[in-house]
This record gives sequence, C-alpha cells and structure tokens, in this order.
Amino acid sequence: MGKVYLIGAGPGDPDLLTVKAARLIASADVVLHDSLVGTEILRMIPSTAEIIDVGKRAGKKLLTQDEINSLLIANAREYSIVLRLKGGDPSIFGRAAEEISALHEAGIAYEIVPGVTAAVSAAAAAGISLTDRRIASQVLFSTFSRREDGNAPHPSMDWGGVTPATTLVLYMPGPNYAEVSARLRENAMPSDLPCVIVSHISTPQEQIRWTTVGKLATEEKLPAPALLIVGRVASQQTAELAEQFWTKDSVVVAQHAAPELKVKGISVI
Repeated sequence: MGKVYLIGAGPGDPDLLTVKAARLIASADVVLHDSLVGTEILRMIPSTAEIIDVGKRAGKKLLTQDEINSLLIANAREYSIVLRLKGGDPSIFGRAAEEISALHEAGIAYEIVPGVTAAVSAAAAAGISLTDRRIASQVLFSTFSRREDGNAPHPSMDWGGVTPATTLVLYMPGPNYAEVSARLRENAMPSDLPCVIVSHISTPQEQIRWTTVGKLATEEKLPAPALLIVGRVASQQTAELAEQFWTKDSVVVAQHAAPELKVKGISVI
C-alpha cells in the first residue's frame, strides 16, 4: 500500500515550490495534476512516472471528482508515491476535502504538503501587504463563484464579515468584471475603493491592473487564471490612505458602528 501526497504546486513559478514538494515530485511514481500546475513544474516529473491530467479545459472537467478519487485510491494500492498536484495550496478553494474523505474511507495513507497560495503570490507580485497594519486589520479569502447554470452568483459570500479595514481577496472572479463590480457596490463597497487584478501570477505572462471598484466594470478582461484584491491595501498610495482613514477615532467608530454608518466615506458593514 502506497501513500498519497496532496501537494501545493504554488502559483506557477517552480522557484516557489517548497523543498519538500520538489523532493516528492522528483521521486513520484504517479502524478495526477490540475491544469493550473505550471508547465515548468510538470517538466520536473521523472520520465518513469505516470502522468495523469485531471484538470479543467474551458470550464469542462476531464474527469469527475469521483473518478479522480478512484484513481488516487487505485494507484495508491499499486504504487508507493502517488502525487495529487494542485495549483497554489491544496487546502484553499480546491477539492482536497473530498479527496481526503475518499482516501480516509479507503484506508489509504495521505499527507498534505502546503504550497504558496495565489492570494499571497498576487500581493507579492503587486508589491503590497494584505494586512498593512496602517490601513487593514483582516484579510478575507473568498470566490466569486457562480451556480451550475453559469448565471447567478452563488450566495456563499459572507458579507457580514467585511469591514472598512478588510482586505478582500476574490479567487476566480470570472470574465464579467461588471458583475463583480456591481456585487461589490451592492454590498456597500465604495466606488473609489482600490482594487488590483493579477493575472497569470508569477509566470512570464503575468499582468497587473490597478483600478477601483467603480472602474472595474469597464476594465479590459485579463486572461485567467486571475485574482482580485479589493481594499485599501490595493493602492499605490497606502501612506496617504493611512493618514486619511487609519486614525484612532475611526478604529473605535468602526468597531461599534451601526449598519448604516459610514466612517470617513467608507461604508461600515
């Protein structure tokens, strides 16, 4: 009986792999990988290993999740080192939980190997801090997910946790920036609140676009995969914002504000 390693391959740059991930890739017998795993990382897989692409293409899955689970179990019963290679970190907006459950029920040993997730990679690429203490006190990871019909957004976002001091990171914002902009404004995000879009993080195709919640609606779409950071930290003038918003009085008011109150132009949720 072998072991399955759920490995985070990071945002794409092989230099951002952890040492442990690189070591396991070099010794793998079988590798099941997502489409977001960088080409250079796939080249690190030994020629003796079996490589199975289980990613998505144009929104269509090559295999169902149940089929992926079955492949993991079957290969672990035949080979020693089976890798489930995922982009970013395996525990952030992936299907790791379902795979873990299947492995556990089948009695297959497994280990999670963390990776550099897209949120911190995008912030690094943009040269910003997600929790700049002068203008942010918390960071919220979420997705702008849609229902199976591809139309209405899924109501999974907990807007009650968003405050003026929140940095919101939206994974998979999709191609309709106008829809994202409208959703943000509907939930009391000011139109002049800074945003930054990062596409193809850490790869030669990387693009960074600075904008605001209001202007986001008219921005040219950047190619996927992309990530959207919303909040005061997503500005190239954080020092000026710090002086304008991050005062002792505004912190106290923000903590005890009524739902309709606005602190210095920023809506308090």
